[in-house]
Amino acid sequence: QAINQPEHPGNKGTEQNTVKQSRLTWRVKFYGNDCVLEPREQVLGKNNKWSSGRAVSLQRLYEDTDDYDYLTDQDKKMCRQFETEVDSYSYGRHQKVYYTASGLALLKKAVGHPLLFLSNTPGQSLELTQDEVKLEIQSNKNQFTVRISPFPEQVDKYIITKTDVNKAQFIELSSQHQRIIEIVGSTGLTVPAKAKQQLLDTISAIAPLMTIHSDIAAESASDSAKRVKANPKPQVHIQPWDEGLLFDCYTQPFSNSFSKPESAIDSKLQSIVGQGPLFRPGHGHAIILSEVNGMACQTRRDLDREKELADRIPRQCPLLDEHSDWHWPLSDTEDALETLLQLQSLDDKIMIKWPEGEKLKVKRQNHMKQMQVSLKKKKDWFELDGQLKLDDGQIIALQNLFDLMQMSPGRFIQLKNGEFLALTDELKRRLSSLQFAANKNPLHSLNAPLIDELTDGMSVKSGKHWQALLQRAEQARLYEPEIPSTLQAQLRDYQIDGFKWLARLAHWGAGACLADDMGLGKTLQALAFILTRAAQGPTLIIAPTSVCFNWIDEIHRFTPTLQVQYFASGDRQKILDEAGAMDIIICSYGLLQANAQMLSEVKWHTIIADEAQAFKNALTKRSKAMMALQGDYKMILTGTPVENHLGELWNLFRFINPGLLGSLESFNKQFASPIENNHDKEASNRLKNLIKPFILRRMKSDVLTELPSRTEITVHVDLSNDEIAFYEALRRKAVERIAEIEDGPGQKRIKILAEIMRLRRACCHPKLVMPELDLSSAKLKAFAEIVEELKENRHKALVFSQFVGHLQIIREFLDEQKISYQYLDGSTPQKQRKTAVDAFQAGQGDIFLISLKAGGSGLNLTAADYVIHMDPWWNPAVEDQASDRAHRIGQTRPVTIYRLITRNTIENKIVQLHQQKRELANNL
Repeated sequence: QAINQPEHPGNKGTEQNTVKQSRLTWRVKFYGNDCVLEPREQVLGKNNKWSSGRAVSLQRLYEDTDDYDYLTDQDKKMCRQFETEVDSYSYGRHQKVYYTASGLALLKKAVGHPLLFLSNTPGQSLELTQDEVKLEIQSNKNQFTVRISPFPEQVDKYIITKTDVNKAQFIELSSQHQRIIEIVGSTGLTVPAKAKQQLLDTISAIAPLMTIHSDIAAESASDSAKRVKANPKPQVHIQPWDEGLLFDCYTQPFSNSFSKPESAIDSKLQSIVGQGPLFRPGHGHAIILSEVNGMACQTRRDLDREKELADRIPRQCPLLDEHSDWHWPLSDTEDALETLLQLQSLDDKIMIKWPEGEKLKVKRQNHMKQMQVSLKKKKDWFELDGQLKLDDGQIIALQNLFDLMQMSPGRFIQLKNGEFLALTDELKRRLSSLQFAANKNPLHSLNAPLIDELTDGMSVKSGKHWQALLQRAEQARLYEPEIPSTLQAQLRDYQIDGFKWLARLAHWGAGACLADDMGLGKTLQALAFILTRAAQGPTLIIAPTSVCFNWIDEIHRFTPTLQVQYFASGDRQKILDEAGAMDIIICSYGLLQANAQMLSEVKWHTIIADEAQAFKNALTKRSKAMMALQGDYKMILTGTPVENHLGELWNLFRFINPGLLGSLESFNKQFASPIENNHDKEASNRLKNLIKPFILRRMKSDVLTELPSRTEITVHVDLSNDEIAFYEALRRKAVERIAEIEDGPGQKRIKILAEIMRLRRACCHPKLVMPELDLSSAKLKAFAEIVEELKENRHKALVFSQFVGHLQIIREFLDEQKISYQYLDGSTPQKQRKTAVDAFQAGQGDIFLISLKAGGSGLNLTAADYVIHMDPWWNPAVEDQASDRAHRIGQTRPVTIYRLITRNTIENKIVQLHQQKRELANNL
């Protein structure tokens, strides 16, 4: 539509970039040597697709085209050419008139219409052209052969034929044409060589009536045909085609615009410039006789020269196939405009022609300096403004350019009056990034380095405040922090890099997200960083309860000069009142939520949130408590900054760098929706560039070359016949219950999730749904086989399940088999939890049963070299975290991870979600 809109003559003077919601299309139905057209009104739907169309009254179109505001000028001209017939049996005001969309006059107006379609296949567009009947004369040894081309099967006022699947042409036949056709006949005429002069005289007489293709020149002295020098320059005719353009290459020998005719010139001969019949380059006969502007003319074509000049076109325009007989339909908008730009670069080597004069013009932006940008301080933000100045003096304001880019997704930007601006790929990329960095809001100060990079080479006007931001960012980049001497640990190279990265961001004043893979020592890197800031004020560390004691242990071990207190014990208000330099307060997320007001009143020097995915949901009380905390500097630690969707990432960044990613509404519109729903790579790259300076993620496979291999195996478990019947009964019942739900959306969602949970439990063991059932479990049987093999080969395993009831069933099995194990779930007290971990690491127990959410993080269980996931969690990142309890620093043996998945159940669908979520996280 972006191309077709300005092409329609009826769109002259309309507001730029307005796309009409209705249009008139014409279905062409062929029968015999004729056709009839059927107009149909189409409406643009919400999915941006046109409807199939409804029939429109021919009478209304004929009598008052103003009733239809979407008609183009060409549509109106066609409607005025409908054939009418009065019913001879009707009289007066009851006189009946019949309307038919057919006839020669209508076909003439329909030539080049972009919305012609075949009646029997409405999705197939039709190209209609007008041709002329030709007289061909071929010379043999002793005779000349005269033929009509093309010869009509039926001689009438006109003939129309389909020349290809999507092409048709018609030829108008005058009474003289019809007479000549009758004389020549379908087999042609044979003229002996001795009658050559008589044939030449006849040619001269016929020349004003039809174009003559001949092997012999009209040499008669009485011949009145003017001889002109043929013009071999190629012409490219362009018209709308689908969403793009149709390119046709011709030569017009009588368009003698650059040289004088061979004979004497007169004023009448000058008027033949741009006139005369068209030919495909290098095709047809050399000698042409034709009437041009009422004057008989003759020329001799240089067929080789025509082809040589035309061959430049596909060489200059790679999208135009050199083997396509000079006819190139390009339905893609970007391809069509790119080709038009390339054609324009050929300058005077070709002629470009449109159906009614030049309709589209592509302007080129040649230099980065043409883009002028200004940056002004607005309170704590910066305002981006500017303009693009073109070679012809036209100026486009930056915001207007952004708006135009929204409507033209490629590098070609539609301007007024059918003009397009061709941005360079580099400028389009940079402008897109600038637009999204600004989010149509003032610029965040932390975007300064990115904006500076994007505007490199442009003409930039900025004040001292902006320059100060850039200087501060550059100082942070060059800053070389030293590892504190009081750190009682030897950092690995990648940990030193992580420490320096944290220190540089703090020096700049930007919050950080350390997103290293599990087991790479995020805690140690954070402690080294805390030591550089602890002397200036208190530090608050928020972590899951299961991880809090790990922080306390590592602080005592690696940073003994820091004073650590657990917020759960003692007088909490006193702890906060007395917190000062070199003090670290450890607080669980649960305690934070319960004491949100108290903790938010303290001005912390440093705040660190560990396992930060714990407050990923912006609507929770936990998240609101986090956002209320006051701190000079904030950072988060998480191996899974994106678990399910990008809204989680937005919320984490709202904590460390408020405002950087804009409002949630604008973030969803510009990033989350395009990336998650449409897999928009450009939007993904723009978001990646925005967050790149503030997020650091290293994988174990990249930095720990000494870490043993990790193998993941999915074990597909086939349910028994009884289990299949039980599961299917549950599934059908779930569908019935969901269909009967009449509560509001919130309650309905809860009930649907309850049905899903019931099915997931049934996949693990029937007793988890109906304890009274005496059904065995195929999954438990598969688990038993794996455990037996592991025990025989002296391996230890971590066994995870999200259902505590499932773990209880497994405990009963292990007790029966007299297999030693350790156990941990959410109800396990902290001291007993530590005791179980230490015992397992010391060799007490072959199996460690762990509930997924309670023990999926903060544990070091390298004594195990196998991990078994009894049931799939919604997100693979949580499973990976659990698996990393064994595959981490300190592990010396290869680790194997089993996932038990029941075939043809809801578990299969959960696993299918895993790949999508992995890609979403990995792309950022």
